[in-house]
Amino acid sequence: MIRHHISDKLLMAYSAGTLPEAFNLVVATHISLCDECRARLAGFETVGGAVLDRHVAPAAMSPDALQSTLRKIKAQGSSDDSGHRQGTPKEARDPVLPAPLLPYTGGKLDGVRWRNIGGGVRQAILPTSRHASARLLHIPAGTAVPDHGHRGLELTLVLQGAFVDETDRFARGDIEIADQDMEHTPVAEAGVDCICLAATDAPLKFRALLPRLAQPFFRI
Repeated sequence: MIRHHISDKLLMAYSAGTLPEAFNLVVATHISLCDECRARLAGFETVGGAVLDRHVAPAAMSPDALQSTLRKIKAQGSSDDSGHRQGTPKEARDPVLPAPLLPYTGGKLDGVRWRNIGGGVRQAILPTSRHASARLLHIPAGTAVPDHGHRGLELTLVLQGAFVDETDRFARGDIEIADQDMEHTPVAEAGVDCICLAATDAPLKFRALLPRLAQPFFRI
């Protein structure tokens, strides 16, 4: 059961399209796992649609706009002989990675290119726009991430296992929202390695010297 959700502020920004790509990715991935946040998002989008209807003047369309749109929909929905939509991976699911992550990872967890960053922790930086960064983190069971603070906003979504810190416990589907006021030491629970999707818009603030020295090389 998901206990930690996206804030209204982030959901409204996601609905309005004002978040950086990295944050959009985290929100979309959480929404794919969370019925509650998906329903709340639908409410925000309904309100946004009503505002547009009231305040935006209609735009003229070309006479063949409907036919052109239907042709494009038909072309995108065509299937090959095996019944799979053309251009859609046949392996559309991964037990750990939700659908929004698949285009960023080669379609499956086994395709992720991990890089060791110390203490057994591995990361894979995902290709997003420069305004914020997104990465997958693989934290061995029982391992602690160095204690740190934040210069900006950090969203951390659990995909496998769980971690605990000074605030609470976070398991699959839970998202932790950290800002400049938070300092914590996340520790992966024993039993199952913890895999998280994290997005930041500023470098972290580490207390210990070694993480600070390594920070420029690992872009954290």
